[in-house]
Amino acid sequence: MAKGKLQKFADMAQYPNVVEHPYSVADSVGFALVGNWNRDFFKNDNPIVLELGCGRGEYTVALARRFPDKNFIGVDIKGARMWTGATEALQESIGNVAFLRTNIEIIDRLFASGEVSEIWLTFPDPQMKKFTKRLTSSLFLQRYGKILADGAVIHLKTDSNFMFTYTKYITEVNGLQVMDCIDDVYAQEQVNDILSIRTYYESQWLERGLTIKYISFRLSRKDAFVEPDIEIELDEYRSYNRSKRSGLEKRK
Repeated sequence: MAKGKLQKFADMAQYPNVVEHPYSVADSVGFALVGNWNRDFFKNDNPIVLELGCGRGEYTVALARRFPDKNFIGVDIKGARMWTGATEALQESIGNVAFLRTNIEIIDRLFASGEVSEIWLTFPDPQMKKFTKRLTSSLFLQRYGKILADGAVIHLKTDSNFMFTYTKYITEVNGLQVMDCIDDVYAQEQVNDILSIRTYYESQWLERGLTIKYISFRLSRKDAFVEPDIEIELDEYRSYNRSKRSGLEKRK
């Protein structure tokens, strides 16, 4: 019998591999792990990699299996979804994975400068109406810059042509070094082992004939990032459990 949300929330509150610090408590409760994730949580000095908007945590857990010499933290506000990955990691005794239930908007308050070595963005909502909510926008790059080591790599894997195109432009106008750029991951003769990891929703999108895109780039520390001044064609389709991706609110 499947567990309900309330039971999953109760489980998450007791799981040793889960930390909860949502926006609602950020101003009133201090966060002791800032700068101390390796010492106090992982008990090692291995690099820390974040997956932001991790959903069920499938990518986080898969990466942790492949790279035991790195520490992985899946970040999302939806605890009932993260329960799947957190439970799986506990059952398999995967010690280099954790889950952080929080709002990504405050990610720069939860890690110290240079504490994070890498970021993965896997299938984020493209937020076509509000650029301020896009996880590769100038505002989020500014936040990431506060916690990433200088020159650290950010990975984006997406089904959205809008998000993929937007991210290419954001790297271009800000002079960021693109490491890899693939407009159809599975059209390659040999798919990179990491990129071949498929989440539940990715499999559904592939079944619908959608292409999966990937771009990675290095984030250099800057005082400010700028937005690309260009119109981008909107995604027309509907994603599973998402409203229609249409309508672009012009920036003021």
